[in-house]
Amino acid sequence: MSYWGEFATIALAHGLAVASPGPDFAIVLRQSLTHGRRAAVWTSFGIGCGLSVHVAYSLLGLGLLLQRSPAALAVVQYLGAAYLAGVGLQALLRARPRSGDLDLAASPARPSDRAAWTTGFLVNVLNPKAALFFIALFPLAVSAATPKWVQVGYGAWMAAATVAWFSFVAAAFTHDAVRRRYLRHGHWIDRALGVVFLGFAASLALGSLGGRV
Repeated sequence: MSYWGEFATIALAHGLAVASPGPDFAIVLRQSLTHGRRAAVWTSFGIGCGLSVHVAYSLLGLGLLLQRSPAALAVVQYLGAAYLAGVGLQALLRARPRSGDLDLAASPARPSDRAAWTTGFLVNVLNPKAALFFIALFPLAVSAATPKWVQVGYGAWMAAATVAWFSFVAAAFTHDAVRRRYLRHGHWIDRALGVVFLGFAASLALGSLGGRV
């Protein structure tokens, strides 16, 4: 039996989702501009691992528990909102004009690889919209008769494609010309990204409140 039709559906849906602006894109952008390529790539790997968690519980059927439990979903939403709000406030507090020569090394201390990975992992795994995407995707696109090893292959593809996409984003936004522009106008970019993260946090929090009304 051929599974290429299923794979194409999943790959297309995932590709559109991962390329759309959201918390994952915003955090990779900020890591790229603020800390450089290495931190952004490790953040991308963290996002890919977070996605693997969503895939795993969707394959195990545990996603239905989250989908059918408004209280559990609300907890995830509040945790995600709190984390994104923290990232946003951190960006705003660091948004200060830079002075002196435009030295590409003149950026805040780069986080450790583990810290960068953890940032990407938490941003993705605490995003309930990502959870609901996978909870809805697998039942709709994947037949119950599809072997689990094939479904694991779908998940592995999505995780690898996610890391590849955000690593490309990291490479694009850590080009010397882009970094020099950031050093010149970076405080405005930091402020904009801070507002963006706070907006994501508010969206999650309000969505949780709205779901309980």
